[in-house]
Formats: sequence, structure tokens, C-alpha cells
Amino acid sequence: MDPQVCLENATHCNGTSCLMPHDNFNEILSLVLSIVLTVMLAIVMFAMGCTVEASRLWAHVRRPWGIFVGFLCQFGIMPLTAFLLSLAFQVHPVQAIVIMIMGCCPGGSSSNIIAYWLDGDMDLSISMTACSTILAMGMMPLCLFIYTKMWTDNDIQIPYESIGITLVTLLIPVALGMYVKHRFPKKAKIILKTGSIVGVCLIVIIAIVGGVLYQSSWVIAPSLWIIGTIYPAIGFSLGFLLARIVGLPSYRARTVALETGFQNSQLCSTIVQLSFSLEELEMMFSFPLIYSIFQIFFAGVAVGGNVPLILLSLHETQRLNDNRPVLTEIIIIINETT
Repeated sequence: MDPQVCLENATHCNGTSCLMPHDNFNEILSLVLSIVLTVMLAIVMFAMGCTVEASRLWAHVRRPWGIFVGFLCQFGIMPLTAFLLSLAFQVHPVQAIVIMIMGCCPGGSSSNIIAYWLDGDMDLSISMTACSTILAMGMMPLCLFIYTKMWTDNDIQIPYESIGITLVTLLIPVALGMYVKHRFPKKAKIILKTGSIVGVCLIVIIAIVGGVLYQSSWVIAPSLWIIGTIYPAIGFSLGFLLARIVGLPSYRARTVALETGFQNSQLCSTIVQLSFSLEELEMMFSFPLIYSIFQIFFAGVAVGGNVPLILLSLHETQRLNDNRPVLTEIIIIINETT
């Protein structure tokens, strides 16, 4: 007799991936979570706008080779990789859709911080994040339309209208942030620090409240954990390789790699929370958190490996600074004797 892999009252079954029906689900808490996610994400995007300097962004737009390579990685490599991983691991259609949404999201603002620590091109990093956020308004629905046809039916539909409204709405705080950066650069730095803290808090809130609301979302097949683990690593690797193949220097290739692998997981969670039914959320909600954890993990490993180089650079800078008074005195003595 075959072993029973799912209980009779499970709402979804796919091999060993089973979800139980709702037990005293708190709809008010779900509504509160939706509102909190929207407001906090707007703050994060406003802070991201405060990093964008219009003149530097325009300089990269005038010579867009780096941004173009990043565009190919962001909306070419990442959606295709998400599609192939979903096929290879034969995940449930609802879970395949959330993987695709994550793959089609623009880059996350955390990549700018990591690019600084990895001695990347900060101007390119910020420009790529801003451009991918703007271009996502058209590219994200297009990529979802192309890749999700085989998983959508009468029961599962992609809420393009909700996704489009969310993306357009987020452009407003980004534009306001750019204005603040232009008019009040000192205040923009304070807002940026606040936004970074809010971004971390947002991930924590999603994990805690989402874990309470969608307890069954963690009862998933191992394949979803595997995809969430290897997907960011694949994005980082392919982004770096493509950038090097087209001839970008290593420091810019590192930047492109970060912008490719780092996805806006907060945006993904917000879109999922606002766009899908409670039953679908049970199967989708955990993946953005899994991806976020491992993209930060791999970035942390990269930064950790770069720490000795950072310390060596700081030591060399300090050594040169310590020698400057001596060199100045030597020059003065030479001038006095001639």
C-alpha cells in the first residue's frame, strides 16, 4: 500500500507538499499587514530615490552600456532562470508564479550598500537600481505574460492590474526622493539611513506577521527551499560572467552581479500580499523570505571575503596619511636650502 503523503482535508497536494485549511484566520491582521507593507515599502523606495543624483544618472544614460548589460541580466537572465528552475523542480503552479514574480522584480536597494563594501561602481549601482525600478513598470508584466502561460488557468490568474498599480504607485516616492536629493542633499542622507532601517524592519515584520498569518506556508516541498537557496547564487554568478564577457572591468562586473542577484524581495512580498487570495498566499508567502535570506547570506560571504582587502586598503591609506607631514617637512627643508 502506498504511503499517504497528504491528509484528506489538505487544500493543496503536490507530492510531499501539503497545505492544511485555514484555522481561525485573522482577516483583520491580513488587512493590517497589507497596509503596513505598502506604507513601509513606499518609505524604502523614497529612501532609495534619495540616493539618486540626477546628473550622475544622466551621465550613465548618455553612455548606457553598463545599464544595458544590467537590463539584460535583470529582465533577461533572472526571469529565464526562474522559469527553468520552476520547470526543473516541477513545483506547484502557484509556487512557480511566485518564483517568476521574484525573478521579474527590479533590483533591491540593498545592493547599493553591498556594492560599496565590495568596491564596486556606486554610481552604476544606484543608476541600475533606479532604471530597473522604472523599467519594471513595463518589463515585469511583460515577462510574467511570456513565462507564466503554462501555469495560469481559470483558477490561477496573474493580477496584472494590481501589479501595474503597485509599480506605478512606487514611482512616486522614488521621484520625490530624487527631488529631495537635489534640493536638500543633507536631509537626503538622514532619510537614506532611516530608509535602510525601515527596510530591515520590513523584512522582520514580513517574517513574523506572515509566519503567524500563513503558518502552513512553511510546510512546503524541499524543492522550494532549494530554489530559494541557489537562485540568488545563480543570479550573482551569471551577472558577473556576462559583464566580463562583454568587456566590463571587474569592479563594474561586481556591480552588475550584485544588481542581478539582489531582487527587491519587499516589493515581491507586497505584490503577493495585495494580489492573491488567502488560499494562494498559503503557498506563496514564504518564498520571498527564503530568497531574501540567501541573497543576503551570499552577499555577506562576498563581503567577508573582501574584508582583508578593505583592511589592507585602509592601512595603506593611513600609512600614506602618516607620511604626509614627513614629506611636507622634507620639501620645506629643501626649499629653505636652495
